[in-house]
Amino acid sequence: MLAWPGYADADIVKAFEDRTGVRVEVSFVDSDENLWARVNAPEHDYFDVFAVNTAELQRYIRSDLVRPVNADAITNRSRQLSRFRDLQSIPGLVHQGRVFAIPYTYAEMGLIYDRRQVTPAPDSIAALWDPRYRGKVIAYNGGTHNFALAAQLLGHANPFNLNSHDWQMAVDKLIALRRNVLAFYTQPQESVDLFTRHGAALLFANFGSQQVKLLEAAGADVGYVIPREGALAWLDCWAIPKGTRNAALAEAWINYTLEEQPGNALSTRQGLANTTQAAASGTEGAGRLVWLQPVEDAERRNHLWGRIMAGARTDKVMAP
Repeated sequence: MLAWPGYADADIVKAFEDRTGVRVEVSFVDSDENLWARVNAPEHDYFDVFAVNTAELQRYIRSDLVRPVNADAITNRSRQLSRFRDLQSIPGLVHQGRVFAIPYTYAEMGLIYDRRQVTPAPDSIAALWDPRYRGKVIAYNGGTHNFALAAQLLGHANPFNLNSHDWQMAVDKLIALRRNVLAFYTQPQESVDLFTRHGAALLFANFGSQQVKLLEAAGADVGYVIPREGALAWLDCWAIPKGTRNAALAEAWINYTLEEQPGNALSTRQGLANTTQAAASGTEGAGRLVWLQPVEDAERRNHLWGRIMAGARTDKVMAP
């Protein structure tokens, strides 16, 4: 399987192995681009099940890389909260009457701040660009999400659909962000290490409450807010690649993860919400959630972001 950190802890996998008599090989990913490359790899590098957010799922469906899930085989769906049982109501899960993924966990991408350095609590994503915190900001290394952040800062109602005249303004904002940021991360634990080691003041929490949990465990005195522009939010689901050799076993894994033990481990260890229990709010403020949607051109976002990270000026970033 392909999973994100915390989705398939060793003891949770061992319990599944003992129950089924099979051996599970887990590979972890650290970005949507890495996940896409692994699932889209040559046939010999196949997987039986993987975790993907609802927005990213759409390109796997369009590219015919996933197969429908037998929702009737996922009997533990009866344990899920009603809003996750109604698969038709969740955009992107059902196509032409067929179910392509089962909800597993979700989180919003809020702002984590050091209570000693940041007072009052930040109420806007503009804090990531605030010169007062230059060299004190930790941000996520990802083109699709960062262009959405820039679009939010620019006041766009839909941060997932940039028009032709929007790109240069977004690039300008992201170059400014790069200059304000101390370091970029890809994995949750990496963000915690950077935050604590360097005494950072602000962290863009791509993994949301999971990072709050890790920072608190590391002894950091942090707060967590949803900015007034709204927080990007993701819903991760289990999906089955088209080339799987073990579809029934993949569905057994999906069903197993909706049991009490895996769900509790996800929440208590990782600080992530599961789909079978109501989540306790760990955030301050009452901002809205902006659920991820497919973007207008993921390849272009990531290509331009690579140039930004390389230190290019606007004209070089925007060059053909």
